[in-house]
Amino acid sequence: EFCHIIGLDYVSCSPYRVPIARLAAAQAEMKHRED
Repeated sequence: EFCHIIGLDYVSCSPYRVPIARLAAAQAEMKHRED
């Protein structure tokens, strides 16, 4: 959520963590669209 708030649109992570990172990004986007 912090990354979404500050406008960060890229992160580097292990390929095994990509699905979790994408899920977290989608959740942050949905939360801020409701506001």
